[in-house]
Amino acid sequence: MDSDSGGQSMEELMGFGGFGKKARTFDLKAIFEETRRNAQERSKKGLDEMKALSSSIPNAAEKKNIPKQDQQKSSIDGQSSDDESFIGPPMPPPEEPKSSSKDAGSSDDSDSEKEEEEDKTLIPATHEITLNHGIKPVSSLALDPSGARLVTGSYDFEMRFWDFAGMDSSLQSFRHVCPCECHHMLNVQYSATGENILVIAANSQAKVYDRDGHEILECIKGDQYLNDMFNTAGHTAALNGGCWHPKVKGEFMTSSNDGTVRTWDVRSEGKKCKTVRKCKDKSGRRTQPTACCYSRDAKYLACACNDGSLMLWAEKMKVHTSLMVRGAHTQGSHTSSITFSQDGTQLCTRGGDDTVKLWDVRKFKHPVATASDLTNFFPVTDCVFSPNEKLLMTGVSVRKGEGQGKLVFLDRNDLEVVNEMNVANSSVVRCLWHAKLNQIVLGTGDGDVKVLYDADRSFRGAKLCVVKKRKKINHAEVFVRHKIITPYSLPMYRDDRERSTKKQQEKDRKDPVKSHRPQPPLTSRGGAGGRLKAHGSTLASFIMKTIAKDKTDDTNAREAILRHAQAAETDPKWVSHAYAKTQPETIFDDGDDESSDEDSHVIIGGNKKPEEKDGSEPAWKKAKFT
Repeated sequence: MDSDSGGQSMEELMGFGGFGKKARTFDLKAIFEETRRNAQERSKKGLDEMKALSSSIPNAAEKKNIPKQDQQKSSIDGQSSDDESFIGPPMPPPEEPKSSSKDAGSSDDSDSEKEEEEDKTLIPATHEITLNHGIKPVSSLALDPSGARLVTGSYDFEMRFWDFAGMDSSLQSFRHVCPCECHHMLNVQYSATGENILVIAANSQAKVYDRDGHEILECIKGDQYLNDMFNTAGHTAALNGGCWHPKVKGEFMTSSNDGTVRTWDVRSEGKKCKTVRKCKDKSGRRTQPTACCYSRDAKYLACACNDGSLMLWAEKMKVHTSLMVRGAHTQGSHTSSITFSQDGTQLCTRGGDDTVKLWDVRKFKHPVATASDLTNFFPVTDCVFSPNEKLLMTGVSVRKGEGQGKLVFLDRNDLEVVNEMNVANSSVVRCLWHAKLNQIVLGTGDGDVKVLYDADRSFRGAKLCVVKKRKKINHAEVFVRHKIITPYSLPMYRDDRERSTKKQQEKDRKDPVKSHRPQPPLTSRGGAGGRLKAHGSTLASFIMKTIAKDKTDDTNAREAILRHAQAAETDPKWVSHAYAKTQPETIFDDGDDESSDEDSHVIIGGNKKPEEKDGSEPAWKKAKFT
């Protein structure tokens, strides 16, 4: 049964005329043939254009410069153009001739010079701003991971917080605290998350602050009367370094002059350290660590000691060192900084012997390179890697009035000086290069913090606050009294609408009360507060003044008392009014003054003492008391 007959029978059975439109049919052979012809036509047009270009070249010398391979290709293309079977796009134009070996050598030299120049220009130092911390050397710097806030610490015991997004061109800090009263700051560092700040001062107790400058914990102090440092819960001498763990949240490390390196956990609230590592010299005696740090992958814990040695512990090693070098720096010098590279294979140290040394962990017996004559007067001078780790950056110290402090950039491979910049009239103490901002922050010996940046290659940071105008506060625009709007009140109780400041000032000038100039304060020292007089302002001076002016003579006591007799009779206050009813009339002795004491009698209560009738001496006078 055919398909057509089957379709008709189905249509009759279901009762409709058809199943709709029929599907289109394509002839694939015809389509392929048409596309082949179009491709041949396009290739012929391309070959014709190539022939026209080659015929337009007048000199044969230019043809000679074309390589043989290209000529062979063109001849082959010419032969294949006759065949109609060639399909495809036209050939590209011939390549430029290659230069000679001398030209290649010169180009390599120029490329290396350009790379060196680019390395120099990669330093973001086209612009700078200055933040004034104080007058003492800035001994610690820290930028949070996002680069939004900067924390600085100084020898003036203060720690200041700077917010780049919140500052204007006045460049003022928004908070300053004194974490360790009378101990100068040595190091501050943000944690990996940026929520906590580790504060290391010249006391024995490290502190942790939050992002806004509020204290979270303070490490416990150890027992200074114990010789074995394993038995103490904390440090017993002044701290000299500390840093956060790069991977474990809340864990940090501190080093102290008691010869130990301790690790702590924020969750333990500083009650007891986690681990204790002792630093010993070659004779087995205690030596003081001067700087400490973790490697970026946290495999090693490193510290430099004042006997010139470098010590590295593996993460699991807590007693014996994994790697150690004696005499890495001069014995007795203060190694101020130790920093690992990103890959963890190399570390650089900044010694108190005016040197910078680069070390390889895989060959730790001798330094890879050494740079000398870099003066260092401070125990906290930094040496850091650049973000691309092609350069090393450190500061140079100078004595007061003997020159300018320098920022020196060294090549990582051989520690040759690539660039140096005069930064300030004092020493460059601290330095850091933030990778995200691409900005350099410096702490100087005169209390200034300088931020170097590039207008094109730096991002955010100092560029945010420089463009902001300083806000000027017009005190005349501030209204002390809030306006109360009462639209339906009577006119006599309705307040006048607010006018502009200029009109309000003109109106106040016409008011005799508001325009009255206040009396200036006097410069006298007497009294306290308010207006003072030259004399007589205090109670004591007032009494002395009244006594001096009073010319009444109080030598006669009777006259002084009788002076107030009239006032006592008219307005009695104390005694007389108590006897007003029982003794209305007072009785006084009217006897002569010349009479003897025996004839005079004392009047008590207005009654005379009885005398003898015969005029003889009274009995109470005759009585003899034994």
